[in-house]
Amino acid sequence: MDMLSDVVAFMRCGRPTSLRVSWRAPWGVSFRVAPGSAGFHVVLRGSCWLIPADGQPVPLSVGDVVFLPHSGPFGLADDPARPLVESDCAPHSELFASAGLGGEGTETVTLACSYQLDPDRTHPILNALPGVIHLPKTLGTHPELRAAVELLAAEIDNPRPGTDTVVTSLLDMLQLYVLRAYFETQEEPCTMSGWAAALADPGIGRALDAIHRTPAHRWTVESLAVHAGMSRAGFARRFTGLVGQPPLAYLTWWRLASAARMLHESEASVAEVAERVGYGSEFAFGNAFKREFGVAPGRFRQRAGRGAA
Repeated sequence: MDMLSDVVAFMRCGRPTSLRVSWRAPWGVSFRVAPGSAGFHVVLRGSCWLIPADGQPVPLSVGDVVFLPHSGPFGLADDPARPLVESDCAPHSELFASAGLGGEGTETVTLACSYQLDPDRTHPILNALPGVIHLPKTLGTHPELRAAVELLAAEIDNPRPGTDTVVTSLLDMLQLYVLRAYFETQEEPCTMSGWAAALADPGIGRALDAIHRTPAHRWTVESLAVHAGMSRAGFARRFTGLVGQPPLAYLTWWRLASAARMLHESEASVAEVAERVGYGSEFAFGNAFKREFGVAPGRFRQRAGRGAA
């Protein structure tokens, strides 16, 4: 769905970073996903174990992807019983970097990728995800994800002219493929719940897509229900149950969150932003924006480093 593309582009800020690590047994390292970021690890060579903060260790093999959408601790090791030491991989801002750690035994190569997320634009779909998403290669049902992993590994192993652009694009693609694969591997539609069910539901999906495509449209519950091909009452009840808020509440949130992104990234005036997201007056927009973000749009823009309009 186009909505999923919106969510990925909407949450992220800045440029992703990646780190290719060659581990030599014995090794066991603890990590913490920093607040305001999300990331994933891909096993490029060998095998290892994921040690989650809660739950049993998970074996990982070549091609496996682990997505970590929230801040928090986890570990990687060559053996699930290995004591973990805190990672000494220094934070970096490079698009891709390499390191070699551990002993002198069997080699495992992993690729760690990190994205900075804008705290003002955290979409509820991210909050609904589990702390660890493991996508084993053995699933074999997501060739796009596997192809992106292989292309990314090849570019980082052998940088050539244009590699910066290729790696940035592949990292963007990989995050979207990971989310798509996760939602597609959930339970049967009849037993799904939450955002997985919302994305899989044809009617609710059409309504969400309409909101994301044209947030400035004068949507009502009735018009969204018609778009979804459902009765007004049935649509409102199902949308609220799956998305976690009523249709017009989500519409308002998306309008204001989209406005926040425009204030961050564009030169449009506050009045222009208000019009683009569906507010008839700058005054009404300013009041709604302040209720959501605690500051007026102009002050919000100044805080983001742009001049007030």
